[in-house]
Amino acid sequence: MHMQAREFVQRWARPDDVVVIEIGSRNVNGRVSDLFPGATGYIGIDIMDGPGVDVVCDAVHYTPPQPADCVVCCEVLEHAENWQGVILQACSWLRPGGRLIVTCAGAGRAPHSAVDGCQLRSDEHYGNLVMWELGPCIERAGVRVIVATYDPEHCDCRVVAERVA
Repeated sequence: MHMQAREFVQRWARPDDVVVIEIGSRNVNGRVSDLFPGATGYIGIDIMDGPGVDVVCDAVHYTPPQPADCVVCCEVLEHAENWQGVILQACSWLRPGGRLIVTCAGAGRAPHSAVDGCQLRSDEHYGNLVMWELGPCIERAGVRVIVATYDPEHCDCRVVAERVA
C-alpha cells in the first residue's frame, strides 16, 4: 500500500473501534492494523495466505462472527473482478455507525500485480475504478458516503462511508 492510502486510513480510523475487518490483509507492502489500537477483534482476510491473513477466502463468501465497527479495504478492488460484490458484502458486515474505509486504483494507475505489486501476471484481473461507480455502489448497500475523493497525482479513489441505523 502506498503512503497516501495509509495516511487516508489513519485520518479516518477511530482508535476505539473494537471489531475491525481488513479485506486484502496479506502484507505485500504494508498494513493498517496498527492504526486501530483498540481493536481486540481484528480480522484480516485475503484470497491468499501470508503474513497478516487470519482467514483465507474471497470477501464475497465471508461472514464475520459479529458486526464490525470498521471494514477497511485498501488497494484491493482493482484486483477483484467482482468488486461490486466485495463492496456489498463489506457494507453488510457493518454495525449501525460502523465505517467502511476504501482506497483503490482509479483512472490512470498502471496495472500491477496483487501478488507482489510488480508486473501484472497473465492470469490476474486488473481494472481501475471510477468514483461515479464506487460511491453509488456503496449507497445501494444502504451505507451513507461521507467522503469520496479522487487524487489525480496518485490515481487513487478514496471513500469513507457509514452505516446508518
